[in-house]
Amino acid sequence: MIKSDAAKLLNLSGNITPADVKRAYVAACKKYHPDVNPGGLEMMKFINAANDVLKDFTGMIDADQAETTTQDYPEALNEALSALCGLAGLSFEICGALLWMSGNTRVHMEAIKAAGCKWASKKKLWFFRPDDYRSSNRKEKSMDDIRDKWGSSRPDFRTRPAIKGAA
Repeated sequence: MIKSDAAKLLNLSGNITPADVKRAYVAACKKYHPDVNPGGLEMMKFINAANDVLKDFTGMIDADQAETTTQDYPEALNEALSALCGLAGLSFEICGALLWMSGNTRVHMEAIKAAGCKWASKKKLWFFRPDDYRSSNRKEKSMDDIRDKWGSSRPDFRTRPAIKGAA
């Protein structure tokens, strides 16, 4: 995950200190904890990765990277995760700040689209990124290239803990 994505996930911009990162991380943990959030387990993987990238960072996020966005990045990601976590037959992969989906997607195509996901025709996979997210690189990359650069984890929504107050 790059610093600008990590900053967006923690709702940080401008001049960042480790103390700012810690405050934002604690606030995000409270908001997206699995006990209060359907997609919380997977969302916490994003939040933890963002914290790992920024916890020792002091400085300014570049003006291009700190650009004001029209969509709340972590909230959009959380909504997508919550909408997708109950769909059977899907496989998920987190690479950097993007969520990739494969498996039996045809059955759930309308729900996947409604969650804001897009189809990557060359990779033959669905992916989620907020509408205002911009890639800084337009080179064609395979999934192996993306995994090598950003790392990869495969959350399993079927093992998600029960949510407090859920029937």
